Amino acid sequence: MGKIRSLTLWHWYVGFAALFVGLFFGLRQSLARAGIWAKYDYYQGLTLHGVLNALVFTTFFIAGFLYLTTENSLKRPLRSYALAWFGFVVLLAGTVLAAVPILTGRASVLYTFYPPLMAHPSFYIGLTLVVVGSWIAALVVLRTYLAWRRENPEARVPLMFIATATTYIVWFIATIGVAAEVLFLLIPWSLGWVKETNPLLARTLFWYFGHPLVYFWLLPAYLAWYTIMPRIAGGKLYSDPMARLAFMLFILFSIPVGTHHQFADPGIGSNWKALHAFFTFLVAFPSLLTAFNLAASLEYAGKSRGGSGLFGWWAKLPYGEPVFAAFISAMILFIFGGISGIVNASYNLNMVVHNTSFIFGHFHLTVGSAVTLTFMGLTYLILPRLSGRELFGRRLALVQSYTWLIGMLIFSFANMAAGRMGVPRRTDLGLSTYSFPQVVERLEKLSALGGVILYASSLLFFVVFLGTLFVGRRSKERSFSLPVTEAYQTEAEAPRVLDNWKVWIGIAVVLIIIAYTPVLNQVLEISPFGSPAYSPSLPVPLPR
Repeated sequence: MGKIRSLTLWHWYVGFAALFVGLFFGLRQSLARAGIWAKYDYYQGLTLHGVLNALVFTTFFIAGFLYLTTENSLKRPLRSYALAWFGFVVLLAGTVLAAVPILTGRASVLYTFYPPLMAHPSFYIGLTLVVVGSWIAALVVLRTYLAWRRENPEARVPLMFIATATTYIVWFIATIGVAAEVLFLLIPWSLGWVKETNPLLARTLFWYFGHPLVYFWLLPAYLAWYTIMPRIAGGKLYSDPMARLAFMLFILFSIPVGTHHQFADPGIGSNWKALHAFFTFLVAFPSLLTAFNLAASLEYAGKSRGGSGLFGWWAKLPYGEPVFAAFISAMILFIFGGISGIVNASYNLNMVVHNTSFIFGHFHLTVGSAVTLTFMGLTYLILPRLSGRELFGRRLALVQSYTWLIGMLIFSFANMAAGRMGVPRRTDLGLSTYSFPQVVERLEKLSALGGVILYASSLLFFVVFLGTLFVGRRSKERSFSLPVTEAYQTEAEAPRVLDNWKVWIGIAVVLIIIAYTPVLNQVLEISPFGSPAYSPSLPVPLPR
C-alpha cells in the first residue's frame, strides 16, 4: 500500500496547493466587486481563481482519488505505477507551463480562454499537457480494469469502479473537443503561425467540453455519496441497480448539451439550441435518481440509529462526524445548485440571467460546494489513512464544513439575487461606472461577507490538513481500505447491461453526432476565420 499512498498524496499536495492560491484570489474578487479591495488586476486574479481551482485542483485531486478507488474496488494494485507517476509529471509540467504566464500577466484570458483574447503560447501548451496527463491517469485505470477482468471474467463490476470508469469515460469524450480547439485553433494562432482565428468555432468546441467538465468534477462526489456516505451514516445504500443506471445515464446525456451555454451566440440555429436544452433537462434525470436513492439511504441510516416517523430520523444522523458533516453540507448546497441549473438550461429564463452574477452564484453551489466540500470531506476520511496519523482538530473540521455551508449560502444567494437585477459577471464592479440601485450595492457587500466566511473556512481546512500531516498523533491502524457501504438492493438485482460500457458509449456517440453535426456545420458555414487577436490599444481592429 506504500505505492498508492505516495502516489495519491503527491497528487493531493499539488492539488491543494493550487486550491490555496486560487481561493486567495477568489477572496480578492469578492472584495473587489464590492469596492472594498479594488486596486489589483481583477482579470488576472479571475483567471488564476478559475484555472487553479476549477481545472488544476480538481484534476489532481480526482486523479489521486480515482487511483485509490480503483485499487480498493478491484482489490488489486494498479497495473503500472511507473506510468501513473509519468502522468503525474506531465500534469505537473502542464500546470507550471500554464501558471507562469498567468502569474506574469501574459494570460489574463479567464478560465474559458475565449478568442480573440490571446494568451502566451505556454498557457495553451500547459493546458494541453494537463489534459494529456489526465488521459495517462485514465489509461492506468483502464489497464488495471482489463487485468482484473481477465482474472474475473464473470464477476460483476463493483459500483465504486462503475463510478470511477464513468468519470473517465465522460472526461475522455469531452476533452476531445477542447483538445481540438487548443491544438488546431489556439496554439498555431498564439505562435503566430496564423494571424486570425474563428471565435465561434472555438466557443463551440470549448462548450462541447465545458459542460461535461462539470460531471468530471461531480461524478467523484457522487461516487463518495453512493459508496461511502451511507456507511459513514450508519446504514446501507438503498439501491445499487439505481445507482448503476444513474451513472450510465450520465454517459449518455453529459456531452450533447454544450450549446445551452451559447443561447445568446449568433450563428447557431434556435432549433439546435432547443435540442441541446432538451438533452440538458434529460441529464437532470440521473441527479433526480441520485436524490431519491440517497434520501432513502439516509432514512435507512437514521432509522437504524433509532429514528422514527416521517422526519424523526433526520435528528439521528451523525452531524458531529466531520466526514458526514462535509458530505451533508455539500448535498444541501447542491440542491440549490441543481435548481438554479434548471434556470440556466431553460431557453427563455436563460435570457434573464445570461452573463450575470447569477451564473457564478450557481456554479459555486456545484463545483464550489457539491464538489469542493465533498473533496474536503474525503480528505478528512482518507488523509489519516494515507499519512498514518489521526485527524488533527476534529472540531475544527466540523466548524469548517458548517461555516462553508453558511458562507456559500450567503455568497451564492446574494449573487443570484444581484444577477436577476442585471449585475454582470466577469466585470470589475469596484472600478466600473455602472449605476445600480442601492439594493445591488448591499447585495455585493453581502456577497463579500460570504466570500470572507468561505475564505476563513478554507483556512480552517488547511489547518486541519497540515496539522494532520505534521502534528497528528501516530495512528495504530496500519491497514488501508476505504469504508465501502453495502447495498439494500444489491448488484445481483441489476441487469448485466448496466455493467456493459460498450452499449452506453455507443449510444452516447450517436447522440453526440445527432446533437453536434448540424451545429458544427452551421458554425463552419457562417463564421469565418477572420478574427485577429484582441489588443487593448486597438479594441476595434482596422480593416486590412
